[in-house]
Amino acid sequence: MQEREKIIRLWFDMWLCQEDLGIDDIFTDDVIYTESWCPKYENLATVKHWFNEWNTRGKVLIWEIKQFFHKDNQTVVEWYFKNKMNNGSIEEFDGVSLIEWTSKNKIKFLKEFGCNLHNYNPYQSSDEPQFKTEKVNWF
Repeated sequence: MQEREKIIRLWFDMWLCQEDLGIDDIFTDDVIYTESWCPKYENLATVKHWFNEWNTRGKVLIWEIKQFFHKDNQTVVEWYFKNKMNNGSIEEFDGVSLIEWTSKNKIKFLKEFGCNLHNYNPYQSSDEPQFKTEKVNWF
């Protein structure tokens, strides 16, 4: 479990420092990586390209791990994420990654799930729901 947590922390740290510190050592060649908002990368070369290209357009400011759950060849990690893109836009949300490992502790599957931080009770003032009119991020 400690080795797997170390690998996940390294992956998050790479985004924070914008440097490939061993992507080849973390993922299998045929990894499937799905972001919370739909993009899906189906091999190591594409994951590396995405990492390098994305870091020309923005910066991850915070990717904080809250907790890990382990079972057999799977890990779930809960996290908080914040970035700033070169155009000035800022995104932040809570998330969870579902990870499947090989027997050699390489990631063969990773799927992210996100949750908007701007939570509210739509029934606070009425029996009928009162939804906010702001743009909803579907993660």
